Amino acid sequence: MTYSSDSNLNVEAQQPQLSLGTAAAKNLATTTKSAPQMQEITSRWLLRLLPWVQTKGGVYRVNRRLTYTLGDGRVSFTNTGAAVQVIPQELTELPLLRGFDDTDVLTSLANQFVQQEYAPDDVIVELGQPADRIILIAHGKVNKIGLGKYDEQVVLDVLADGDHFGDETVVQSEDTWQYTLKAVTRTIVLSLPQQAFEQLMGQSEALRSHVEAFRARLGQPQTGDGEAAIEVTAGHAEETTLAGTFVDYELAPREYELSIAQTVLRVSSRVADLYNEPYNQTEEQLRLTIEALRERQEHELINNREFGLLHNADLKQRIQSRTGAPTPDDMDELLATVWKEPCFFLAHPRAIAAFGREANRQGIYPTSVDVNGAQVTAWRGVPIFPCNKIPVTNNRTSSILLLRTGLEKQGVVGLHQTGIPDEYQPSLSVRFMGISEKAIISYLVTAYYSAAVLIPDALGILEDVEIGR
Repeated sequence: MTYSSDSNLNVEAQQPQLSLGTAAAKNLATTTKSAPQMQEITSRWLLRLLPWVQTKGGVYRVNRRLTYTLGDGRVSFTNTGAAVQVIPQELTELPLLRGFDDTDVLTSLANQFVQQEYAPDDVIVELGQPADRIILIAHGKVNKIGLGKYDEQVVLDVLADGDHFGDETVVQSEDTWQYTLKAVTRTIVLSLPQQAFEQLMGQSEALRSHVEAFRARLGQPQTGDGEAAIEVTAGHAEETTLAGTFVDYELAPREYELSIAQTVLRVSSRVADLYNEPYNQTEEQLRLTIEALRERQEHELINNREFGLLHNADLKQRIQSRTGAPTPDDMDELLATVWKEPCFFLAHPRAIAAFGREANRQGIYPTSVDVNGAQVTAWRGVPIFPCNKIPVTNNRTSSILLLRTGLEKQGVVGLHQTGIPDEYQPSLSVRFMGISEKAIISYLVTAYYSAAVLIPDALGILEDVEIGR
């Protein structure tokens, strides 16, 4: 019997602790003391600055005008050693092949791509040369260079991993390249000769029909943003027949469902009963739990693959730094992507420091603006708020976001639902779950949230900025 009793004691000693122990609880019951501190707590500027929209039914539908989506995505690749190959299904990110689902034809196309490598400053294609191939950037950074008004060379764009060019030559009448592409870093590209594409198109009726449908869509009237055009007559003489029009809508608008973050808070009944002076143990445990939940909420609003801002920015709204580190020129370029009433930048503190170094190097000193009594660094009058939820890669690169917010501005909005049962804070509930046989009181803490980008130009991202220089 003695052996059995000792065995039971040993088993109990090995069981993990489920709630705050009395020894730790006494730290709040004696001497002059502070409330429990928590290093994880940040300013959480994104949660404070986003306008929050009441989302009844847990789903928010973003209705937009009809847009002709011709494909502008990035292509993914696989590699075996130094050999790189495009994933066949990823070819549907090209404008020409968007919506094409014949796996055999896509595989045949993927197998026709030829790998080529370029050193820094090598010319990939040159202005005026025959435009006779489709090119995918598998790795590296490339400058797209054109001619200015006085025939000087101008960098039109900076391309990087997954970008593509030349696919428009298949359906348009351009015979020569209208720009020069020059490698900035060591670059790996995959090329598909136009002759090989036309040969496969001749062998596949499905591909040929898809290309013809694409050509027909190119002829549809549309705005510079790709939306169906609204025909308007202006500057006309009297008794002129006016243009007729209507505003077409997307037939399958995107819907955002509220996401969830949950945890179960456990408090020993002995602690809750005896150690409540001068701090209420249950309230302090709940306060710190909610702080952690809110930190996770901000992390999800930025990084979640379904609704996070880093993954929901339109690809046309993503730009690359021209030199690596974030410079004043890069920040101006980012402002050009969200030029309609930009509200604020969001960047990792180390990215803000890197921008400050580059500005100082050029003899430029960013100003500060007052935000609710706090002095915040600003660029062109737009505040730059720190956020440690924006990831920093192992290569010490990060991203800088620029947002326009609010329903009235067709910007970025946060989604939540207030008035839920047992609500403790807006869209956050604390539910009593009962007391276990071990006298442990349990509370279910739940937060509901999401975010929506109402129109693409409400969010811009400066990607892969180097913060280690």
